[in-house]
Amino acid sequence: MISTTFDILGIGNAIVDILAEVDEEFLADQAMVKGSMALIDADRAAAIYELMPPTTENSGGSVANTVAVAAQMGARTAFLGLVADDTFGAVFRHDITASGVHYPSPFATVDAPSATCLIMVTADGQRTMNTYLGASSSLSSVDLDEAMIAASAIIYLEGFLFYAPAAQEACRVAATMARAAGRRVAISLSDSFCVQINLAAFQAIVRDQIDIVFANETELAALTGLDDFDAGAEAVAAQVEIAVLTRGALGSVIIRGDERVVVPAEPAEVIDTTGAGDSYAAGFMTGLVAGESLATCGLWASRAAAAAISRIGARPPGDLSAFRA
Repeated sequence: MISTTFDILGIGNAIVDILAEVDEEFLADQAMVKGSMALIDADRAAAIYELMPPTTENSGGSVANTVAVAAQMGARTAFLGLVADDTFGAVFRHDITASGVHYPSPFATVDAPSATCLIMVTADGQRTMNTYLGASSSLSSVDLDEAMIAASAIIYLEGFLFYAPAAQEACRVAATMARAAGRRVAISLSDSFCVQINLAAFQAIVRDQIDIVFANETELAALTGLDDFDAGAEAVAAQVEIAVLTRGALGSVIIRGDERVVVPAEPAEVIDTTGAGDSYAAGFMTGLVAGESLATCGLWASRAAAAAISRIGARPPGDLSAFRA
């Protein structure tokens, strides 16, 4: 097996997160369902952006957030995903590179703007997302780099890619390449609705090609069809090497074979829940590639998640190596 150049290679939607603090009335006026994620078109994205109060804009997308936080924690990370050659594309490329992530993907060739996620954060820390996938949804297997995949310890896939058939196929191809090189494949289920409408595809890839699965309680129930958490956890853990299951304020449960670790949530004031799961995955995989125990991986993950929800934005800023102490 060749040596690794990267600890984690993320493959996902390249999205610019645009966040603003709003009140409940704003959500009602725009017919937004609080706490949900809605896919929207370019016109709707432009209309919402025009109405939003002052915003912060950063590179985003679930997997992109994860590899950025992992890089800030000291992991060697890279990302494959597409943006257009436009203003938001430039924001994404600069921001993720500045976070320490290797980002070699060229600009998308499709005639569509870069993807944006318009995130409304209410006073209780809940985020309501409106996502325009734009150029990011044109990702296909031709955009993969087999040499990078073979040189990465963990290939981390984004469940949101399953909304686009070509991107869904790219996930399967990337997993095949990684397995052939003896690398681990991880996936975030991303969203329970996404799992529900692509259920057969998710069940197949988890069963056949995934080593590490990240899921929250609702995503786990959607995947397994089991409302009982313990039953769902047992079912998915039987199919993968490691099941990493988050439960919000109840912490998380990590299962590897007969080993079951319960990790309490780190205390935190909830300001904005955007990116909590992304940061958790970053902390966990950073610990895993460093050879730490599951308990330590969970501790690092919980610290990263707590830092993410304690501020506005999808990920905590700066050097995060202290989370490894």
